[in-house]
Amino acid sequence: MLEVKNLNVHYGVIHALKDISLKVEQGEIVTLIGANGAGKTTTLRTISGLIKPTSGQIILEGQDITALSAPQRVERNLSQVPEGRRIFPAMTVLENLELGAFLRNDKAEIKKDMAHIYELFPILGNRKRQTAGTLSGGEQQMLAMGRALMSRPRILLLDEPSMGLAPLLVREIFEIIKSINQTGTTILLVEQNASMALSIANRAYVIETGTIVISGTGEELAKSNKIQQAYLGGE
Repeated sequence: MLEVKNLNVHYGVIHALKDISLKVEQGEIVTLIGANGAGKTTTLRTISGLIKPTSGQIILEGQDITALSAPQRVERNLSQVPEGRRIFPAMTVLENLELGAFLRNDKAEIKKDMAHIYELFPILGNRKRQTAGTLSGGEQQMLAMGRALMSRPRILLLDEPSMGLAPLLVREIFEIIKSINQTGTTILLVEQNASMALSIANRAYVIETGTIVISGTGEELAKSNKIQQAYLGGE
């Protein structure tokens, strides 16, 4: 469904991504794990069109989207939940969700999708008239995810969804991610909580200093001594 081929990204003289290649098949949860500064967020932002690569290709459902703008990628059913949530704090929950559907004109279907978001995240339905900046961190994460889902993505990019959340909320967010996937949305997940990410991933890639160094199934990487020592607190 999504294929990244030999992607290179530079920030001035800094070579941030070095020949990154990865695949996400339809219906999968694929996770990208690595330390801070390894290139995880840069990879997602390049896939979603927010960063222009120096070279390489991004193929979505058989079409080369490397030259397309971020809104054009949303039109092709790719959406991202950014690191740090990036909700609009002065706007209401409802207004934030409506912004997620800004490229759509199918009002009846938008209404259906809004109802689905409120089923998936009941707290958002209870607080739809509340300004988003007054929500808790976990509620803001749910809002960011709901906003992305309002564009009806076939593939959803999630950047650090557990960041700054209490352990109980982290588990809840990951259960929701599994539920979103089970309804047919393919997911590429960037996550520092490697243990949680690998527990739900079909496949995983490990990135170090801008390079993919290991790949395999989520189960294989969770059992790997190297991964346990580097990312899972193993001996």
